[in-house]
Amino acid sequence: MGVSRRDFLKLSGGTALVASLGVNLNPAKAYAQELRIKNAKQSTTVCPYCSVGCGIIVYTENGKMILTEGDPDHPINEGALCSKGSSVIQLVNNEKRVKKPMHREPGGTAWKEVEWDWALDRIARLVKDARDKSFKTVTKAKVMEKQPDGTEIQVEKELVVNRTDAIAHIGSAALDNEECYLLQKLVRSWGLVYVEHQARLCHSSTVAALAESFGRGAMTNHWIDLNNADVILVMGSNPASNHPISMKWIMRAREKGAKLICVDPRFSQTAAKADLYAPLRSGTDIAFLGGMIKYILDSSLYFKEYVINYTNASFLVNPDFKGPADLDGLFSGYNEKTKKYDKSTWSIQKDENGIALKDPTLENPNCVFQLLKKQYARYTPEKVANITGTPMDKLMEVYKLFGSTGKPDRVGTECYAMGWTQHTVGTQNIRAMTIIQLLLGNMGMAGGGINAMRGEANVQGSTDHGLLFHILPGYNPVPNAAQIDLTTYIKDSTPTTKEPQSVNWWGNRNKYITSYLKAIYGMSATKENDFGYSWMPKLDMGMNASWLMIFDKMYKGDFEGFFAWGQNPACSGANSNKTRQAMTKLKWMVNVNLFDNETGSFWRGPGMIPKDIQTEVFMLPCCSFMEKEGSLSNSGRWAQWRYKAVEPIGQSLPDAEIMNELYFKVKELYKKEGGAYSDPIMNLTWNYGEKDAAGKVKHVDIHAIAKEINGYYLEDVYDTKVDPPKLIGKKGDLVTSFPALQANGSTSSGCWLYCNSYILKDGKEVNMMARRGKEDPTGLGLYSGWSWAWPVNRRIIYNRASVNPQGEPWDAKRPILKWNATKLAPTGKPGVWEGDVPDGPAPPMASPDGKLPFIMKPDGVASIFGPGLVEGPFPEHYEALECPLENNAISKQRVNPTIKIFGDKIDASFSCDARFPIVGTTFRVSEHWQTGCMTRHCSWLLEMQPQNFVEMSIELAKELKITNGEPVV
Repeated sequence: MGVSRRDFLKLSGGTALVASLGVNLNPAKAYAQELRIKNAKQSTTVCPYCSVGCGIIVYTENGKMILTEGDPDHPINEGALCSKGSSVIQLVNNEKRVKKPMHREPGGTAWKEVEWDWALDRIARLVKDARDKSFKTVTKAKVMEKQPDGTEIQVEKELVVNRTDAIAHIGSAALDNEECYLLQKLVRSWGLVYVEHQARLCHSSTVAALAESFGRGAMTNHWIDLNNADVILVMGSNPASNHPISMKWIMRAREKGAKLICVDPRFSQTAAKADLYAPLRSGTDIAFLGGMIKYILDSSLYFKEYVINYTNASFLVNPDFKGPADLDGLFSGYNEKTKKYDKSTWSIQKDENGIALKDPTLENPNCVFQLLKKQYARYTPEKVANITGTPMDKLMEVYKLFGSTGKPDRVGTECYAMGWTQHTVGTQNIRAMTIIQLLLGNMGMAGGGINAMRGEANVQGSTDHGLLFHILPGYNPVPNAAQIDLTTYIKDSTPTTKEPQSVNWWGNRNKYITSYLKAIYGMSATKENDFGYSWMPKLDMGMNASWLMIFDKMYKGDFEGFFAWGQNPACSGANSNKTRQAMTKLKWMVNVNLFDNETGSFWRGPGMIPKDIQTEVFMLPCCSFMEKEGSLSNSGRWAQWRYKAVEPIGQSLPDAEIMNELYFKVKELYKKEGGAYSDPIMNLTWNYGEKDAAGKVKHVDIHAIAKEINGYYLEDVYDTKVDPPKLIGKKGDLVTSFPALQANGSTSSGCWLYCNSYILKDGKEVNMMARRGKEDPTGLGLYSGWSWAWPVNRRIIYNRASVNPQGEPWDAKRPILKWNATKLAPTGKPGVWEGDVPDGPAPPMASPDGKLPFIMKPDGVASIFGPGLVEGPFPEHYEALECPLENNAISKQRVNPTIKIFGDKIDASFSCDARFPIVGTTFRVSEHWQTGCMTRHCSWLLEMQPQNFVEMSIELAKELKITNGEPVV
């Protein structure tokens, strides 16, 4: 082949030419890359996007980042990265980053750069003024009070709340665990109760559903474990696009013979790789899954021994209970006026000892199993196909294939995300799948479980650390006004049980809440002052301070100040027009982010007239994840440590440093001027590094926060159950694990779930989250020496359900746990668990002192019947609020009867509008993430997906006379 010099130059510097001549340039490219990074410093980090938790190596030279690549040693991604992960270098080397604090004065038309001290002083002043003006010490409430004769009457009392309702805070799953903990500690010391973050929009329905079913609200297995499944059902998610590296493990399973099912309104990228694809109409998942429940029951595909021993299927329900089959779509106890259920008829029958009555034959008409049959008898294949639009042959094929996993040696798993959660029946979508997995015996198994695919790098960890209005770190509930002291709080919030085989782990709440109070208030929290319990802000009884409530109240002008920390609610929240208008009613707002965004600049958005908007706005530049150190927890609960690679860009600061400055500036104002109830601020612990002469921390030591989260022995702690008492831990040492936490104030732990994440081992402090061990003795991909998983490094939660009552694995091919009755435990008693860290150390159920496997549930078993939820104990199909259908095909109850409606007009004004007959479904693309605040500024990603687009069927396009590439509204 003859090539002229001109042709040569035209061929991209010769690369295409040489390739066309058959020369392999890969070795040369690899050598060039090697030369480029030869003298570079390496550090490891974790991707900041979806929650798969992929490892990344960062190369820096002379303080500059020169290359990032996938970490080949990382067990999850094995060096592979998706398009977003591959582009992270552009988050640091990016000219569009905000490099200096900016201020927008009331009525201003442009940003003005300001100095950090001025901005932080001004914000501190605004926080104090708003807090002092609005601080509420007590609230009036009607409570039941016991009279001398034993009767109870309702009286109005003043109850202590110690809070401000004038400031709200949103964010952030973009922070590291240590920063999340620090942030909730800071804003709650100010008295804030309107505290929310990304989880409310994505997986809050997950926590409600999974906690009611199993006891915890997290993804039950982990990413690598997808590789162990026989059947994988992808419904409510699209991992090929949204969690691309997870798809690697799904495909590995397929290579071994597993079958992939995809059920989705769209023929997605995941569907393209599936063995079986079944379409369905948006919002009809419960009908689809209800039909599967009926199929499993009618075909006797359920794992009977598992169902009888490990679920509440045998429990007898109150005979007065009625379900939708009896009440045409409603459950017994519904109040049309309040739109709430009186759940008294949803109770479980008890014997004279307070233990649940059971029928192991599953034949009693009042047992959960028979009620389940009755509930889903109406969900016939014909009815389901009519509701969902799924072709009958596909429907039955899905039912048959997934139903085949109800055997000890066959396991199925499920992957879901926003396709299930973001609905008016989101919690019950997930509940329907929990019932299926319990019937089939897939919970606790390798290759089983329900995989809640988290959408942000640390949305799991930020939820664990209490950045939501209703939970404190470790999922302890936020106290309400009626819980007048710590004793009352513990009594009200601690579940009790009479079941002798129940572990009832939440019975330890007193230890966890006391240790939390000792962590945040330190030596100031004493037994005499109830460990500082009164300093905590309290909710009104029944108060809802969640996301939609925040913006509804903001829209009504009820807030003076607002923090948007690492979040972009102007784009991400429901009804963005209302959200943006709400911000115009604020006196001031603080936006902390890498880039200017729609939230910070709402005042210059569409339809806004800046000079008429009096909101004072601050834009504070924070660091990217590569410019600071800390841990984050992926969807599989793996807490991984990432290291600082480069110095912050411009004048940006790590989020923890911004919090540190605000804490001391607000505290200094109270020290000088006094003000409304300063006790929580003045008594807060804040010992995170070297202090200056004035007592202020100069720079935050992230490791100090991580250790506070783990917890310390504040005194010598002894095990008094043995004689003589045995020393458990020495004063000043890190607590090794949460069973050692005490209720008497002798231990601290900022988040009991993370107790064991930073420990003292062989006299040395060990950051368990930073471990990089690759040993895998089970061969199941647990990698127990890599990073650390909550709780206590357990890789698969509910794993004691993977064995039979005698402790032998149900599935001998994939044993996670095994009870060795002859081996001596460290206590000297015979019997130990081998394999993964057991979900509770007690012996298996059939042992003389054995315990049931679902240790977080008071009755020790998983809940098929879930009376703790407000919409009903069984999932029932309802149409979506804005669905174009006027009728529900399965009952007269069109929508979820307990739905929250904002405004006075109910139902009709929100639905069945003839102008909107087409259902639109949003979805992600691999190249962009969330509101695009980070990815839209990366040129590589923008080039791959430069603009928004709409997908529609060819049939709909023809009907609307729309051609490919045409703009649509």
